[in-house]
Amino acid sequence: MSALGWYFLKLLILLPLVGGMAYGALWLWRKYQPGMLGGQADRRIKLLEAMPMGTFGKLAVVEFEGQRLLLAVTRSKIEKIGESDPRNG
Repeated sequence: MSALGWYFLKLLILLPLVGGMAYGALWLWRKYQPGMLGGQADRRIKLLEAMPMGTFGKLAVVEFEGQRLLLAVTRSKIEKIGESDPRNG
């Protein structure tokens, strides 16, 4: 087998293998990423929604003991902006 044939054989074998590993890693990362909506049914603290605000900040709505908290999250701090009782609207 020539060098070019050997190269294409390795390419045909390794390219799908590397692609499958990348896909699997991304799937695992999304499935087990902390704070995402999946798998929060038995937790006392739930992340209901998060919205990016600017480069390094986001707004997050968290539910804890029947109350919903609106939080501002940046790299250096987390600050409570507001709260509501979901039973009262």
